[in-house]
Amino acid sequence: MTIEEINSKQFWDVADNKLAYFGAQFIREIIVKSEGVYVYNNEGKKILDFTSGQMSCLVGHCHPEINKIIADTSSTIDHTLSGMLTPPVIELADKLTKLLPDGLDRVAFYSTGGEANEYAIKLAKCVTGKFEVVGLSLSWHGMTAAANACTYQAGRTGHGPMTPGSLVLPSPNAYRSIFRHPDGSYDWKTELDYGWSLIDAQSTGSLACVIVEPIMSSGGMLILPDGYLKEMKKHCEKRGMLLIVDEAQTGVGRCGSMFAFEQMGVVPDILSLSKTLGNGLPLSAAITSNEINAKAKENGFLFYTTHVNDPIPAAVGCKVLDIVVRDNLVANSFARGEQFGSGLIKLMETYKAIGDVRQRGLMIGLEIVKDRASKESDPEKAGELAKVMMKNGLNANLIAVKAFGGVFRMAPPISITAEEIDLALSIIEKSFAEVYA
Repeated sequence: MTIEEINSKQFWDVADNKLAYFGAQFIREIIVKSEGVYVYNNEGKKILDFTSGQMSCLVGHCHPEINKIIADTSSTIDHTLSGMLTPPVIELADKLTKLLPDGLDRVAFYSTGGEANEYAIKLAKCVTGKFEVVGLSLSWHGMTAAANACTYQAGRTGHGPMTPGSLVLPSPNAYRSIFRHPDGSYDWKTELDYGWSLIDAQSTGSLACVIVEPIMSSGGMLILPDGYLKEMKKHCEKRGMLLIVDEAQTGVGRCGSMFAFEQMGVVPDILSLSKTLGNGLPLSAAITSNEINAKAKENGFLFYTTHVNDPIPAAVGCKVLDIVVRDNLVANSFARGEQFGSGLIKLMETYKAIGDVRQRGLMIGLEIVKDRASKESDPEKAGELAKVMMKNGLNANLIAVKAFGGVFRMAPPISITAEEIDLALSIIEKSFAEVYA
């Protein structure tokens, strides 16, 4: 079907009556093209995409080199028996592990972030011989069984018990936490220690692992405080647990370093990557140490799937890493993030509805409140803002849940230019002027 042949009424009739519900409220735009930092609708409207697809198109939509590698690889090899290996898989394993520190030596490639986290959790259980998994209260790790069980931000109701042994720590939230020093500053260490005292009280003595995101994107773009991950690692070591870091959105340059954990001074026992590694194609990775890998093999670990180590996504992953390194996109992510964050902070001077700006590289949270003193979230105004931004040509991801209904989650491709950041800021400012006139 060509763009000219699209009948909008028929399109939405089919969408509304034939697509199964999975939790989304569809944006009423028919997207027919994507390129660079833009998506286009069937009427030719050009929309700045500050979600990178689903926080995935790291080097931009329809990157010509990515398109070419897909075509070239698929014309040569498409899919193999899972016990067979192909050159793209070996190349990606080599390139990826060379970018990582010692202790992250062995990698398995899968399709989604949930799948990689499922692998990581099962691996931790197999190696430790224990079954309890600790997550953060505003986390999102996936929709498969074990990953969903340690996802606390949403999706826990209406379907019976979660996987046994799922325990929760309070998510660090510098803006909203009740844990404060006498001077009013955030006391995250006391909060973390108190959380672990509750974990110890709940545990049956079978603590296997902790899984955390460096930035809880779905939780409202909450950045782990400086020193937090180091303290978390100490708690893990004290209890004989493994530390899993889920970098689905933060990995491969998104946060102004190749991996977010590098800024936090800790090497995880298991690292999970997805989204950004495949630039929108289904590609994920679980990476661990030689020692954990050997122990897993000795203990009979099994995570054999149809799409383990697929060649076409692996070839794309190789090209993504090449582009990020060659084009110095990690530095660009840092610089453009500083530019965007500074612009939003300046906007706070005019609009008191902006309660907080959270930024690390090109992961940015903008929280809309009714009042800065009370910090009461304002999801209604935020929703209105999102619609006006879309009208003005900017797609910014608003997370519509009760606790963080007023937070915009923005993560444009890290290939974005300074001019495109300025354009986005001008659209945001224009939209605020319309909504708060």
